[in-house]
Amino acid sequence: MTTVLPSTREMAERLRPLRHGAPSDDAEAERLFAIAVWSVLVEPGDGIAGRLVSHLGPREALRRLMDGALSDADEGADVTRAELAAGVARWMPRLKAPAIRAAIDLAARARVRLIVPGDPEWPAAVDDLGDHAPLCLWVRGDPQALVKARSSIALVGARAATGYGEHVAMEFGAELAGRGVTVISGAAYGIDGTAHRAALAAGGPTLALLAGGVDRAYPAGHANLLERIASAGAVVSEVPCGGAPTKWRFLSRNRLIAALGQATVVIEAGWRSGSLNTAGHAAALGRPLGAVPGPVTSAASAGCHRLLREFDARCVTTVDEVMELLGAMPSTGGDADRGEGPSAEETRVLDALTSRAWRETPDVARRCGLAIADVEAVLGLLAMEGAILRDERGWRRVSTLR
Repeated sequence: MTTVLPSTREMAERLRPLRHGAPSDDAEAERLFAIAVWSVLVEPGDGIAGRLVSHLGPREALRRLMDGALSDADEGADVTRAELAAGVARWMPRLKAPAIRAAIDLAARARVRLIVPGDPEWPAAVDDLGDHAPLCLWVRGDPQALVKARSSIALVGARAATGYGEHVAMEFGAELAGRGVTVISGAAYGIDGTAHRAALAAGGPTLALLAGGVDRAYPAGHANLLERIASAGAVVSEVPCGGAPTKWRFLSRNRLIAALGQATVVIEAGWRSGSLNTAGHAAALGRPLGAVPGPVTSAASAGCHRLLREFDARCVTTVDEVMELLGAMPSTGGDADRGEGPSAEETRVLDALTSRAWRETPDVARRCGLAIADVEAVLGLLAMEGAILRDERGWRRVSTLR
């Protein structure tokens, strides 16, 4: 045996800060701790581990690994002996008590939550990855952000983005967030960072998927951005805290971006850009795929043109076209599409609202000089027409790209 697991009581105590409370019983503590251990042992997307854990459960799979008895499970788990031997050879060098304790302690100090299948916060969309689905997710920020969004779009693209690409990312990110869509990306320089910043500026939630542990900012230049994302949404990884981002983990991380997004849009990408890897995962999952066209002379858009020509991506040039990927009707969004134009009261209410700040009804009434009852009636009509949005913070205008 390479390591000795702590007592059940110690497991429960170590897990308490990661779960906002102690596990319900000893069996639950052992299950959760085993999942955390497996996340330390395996690389993201390890299908052999996925099959074993799915077949045996995390506790039993870990026990058999430690006892050298995993060969008993190969038939039921649909794992060949060669695959099992290769897996054990990968996992055993990491089965060290100090490394396991360090990952859990780092998560506790960074106020990171451990989310596992079956939790209310678990995003069912990642289960579409099958054997390659994450065994757990480490979340900094609000875990509810993973499941409470009505709709979500992955916006991805090149790190070495042009001004054109960043402009499109900014408009798409802000407008989607303004419509209540969660913007998902990878927090990299270029298109990713611009999309996150635009969503935050519009007051919307955004999710950042990292290739390393969520306790460490990568890239380091986005440390402040990642703090803001964690405050408004969530920073997520399947790699435990302390884990370093590697090339393989970046490629594997892309499958989570594609799975969590109901559709993926590549804004700008070179011919061999990593964004095409995300697009490939989206296509494999049956998710709608869009690409933004660019100048035919621009190498930074060659990957998008490749997606349009070879991979049947949809050409998207406006946010309405992005929303069509979700099957949404184009938003009426403002005054341009109203045949008779807004009434005087509607104009006053719209003038009292912005697309960037939520305002409560009494504040809107004060700003436009109408009675609260009259304002409530106008707000209801404007909401039905799609010109404004409402949530627990109040009302906000839907901006329209022109």
